[in-house]
Amino acid sequence: MQFANLNSINLHYQIIGAPEGKPLIVFANSLGTDFRIWRDVIVRLVGEFAIVTYDKRGHGLTDTGRYPSGINDHVADLEALLEHLGQGEAIICGLSVGGLIAQGLYHKRPDLVRGLVLCNTGLRIGDEALWNERIDVAMNEGVGEIADDILERWFSQEFRTGRVDELAGYRNMLIRQPEAGYAATCHAIRDADFTSRAGDVEVPALCVAGDQDRATPPAVIEQMAKALPEARYELIKGCGHLPCIEKPELLSEMIKAFAAGLADTIGEPVGSA
Repeated sequence: MQFANLNSINLHYQIIGAPEGKPLIVFANSLGTDFRIWRDVIVRLVGEFAIVTYDKRGHGLTDTGRYPSGINDHVADLEALLEHLGQGEAIICGLSVGGLIAQGLYHKRPDLVRGLVLCNTGLRIGDEALWNERIDVAMNEGVGEIADDILERWFSQEFRTGRVDELAGYRNMLIRQPEAGYAATCHAIRDADFTSRAGDVEVPALCVAGDQDRATPPAVIEQMAKALPEARYELIKGCGHLPCIEKPELLSEMIKAFAAGLADTIGEPVGSA
C-alpha cells in the first residue's frame, strides 16, 4: 500500500505504471466508497495508461482531516498528490463527488488537466435540504440508517436483484466509511456549484450517465454536457450511479475512445507516465 502525508492528512493512493509515453489517468471515487470501486475498469486499462487512484479524505484508509471539509480541500488533496508523484497533465476521471473534484482541479490548476471524464456527476449535485438531512443522519444515527435507500439510488433494479452478494459487499463498504468523513464530504458536495464556471472549461470532457441513476439522473448530466464547451454526452443503459461497478466494460471502452480522441486532436500522446 502507498501513503503520503499531504495537507496534514495521511492519504492512501495507488499508482500503476505504464510504458513511457502512455497517457496518465487519475480516478476519483464517489461518496461512501473507496478506490476499490475502480478495480474492474483499471484491470482493462493497465498497460495502456499510467494509473493513479486514491481514497479521498474521510474515506477508505485516508484520514478524515478537518470537519467539515469543503470541495477546495478535496481539490487541494488531489493537486498535492499529483505534485508529490511528479505527474503532469492527466485525464481526470471523477465519479459523483469525484467529478466535482475533477472540475475543481481544472479551475484551480488547468495545467494538470488534459481532459475530464465526468461520470454520474453534475455542475451541482442535489440540494441543500438533501445534504443537510444526510449530514444529520450520518452524525446522529449512522450511515447504516440510510444505507438501503442509498443503495437503491446507486444501483439498477437488475443489479440489486441479480447480484445480491456484490450488493451486500458494497453495503459493507458504504457503512464502514468513517461517519465524520462521510458527513464532512456531504458538506463539500452541498456547497459545491460549478454552474457559473462551466463555460470556462477549455479541455474536452466526456459526460457519462446511467439511465437508472437516481442520485444524478441523466438529465443532470446532459445539462452539464450542454454547458461545457467541449463535452460529449454518453448514456449507459441498464446502469445506475456506479458504472465502474455495473458496466465496467462499457465505461472502459468509452475512456479508451475518449483518450484516443485527445491524442488524435493534439497529435501526440496524452499525458506522461
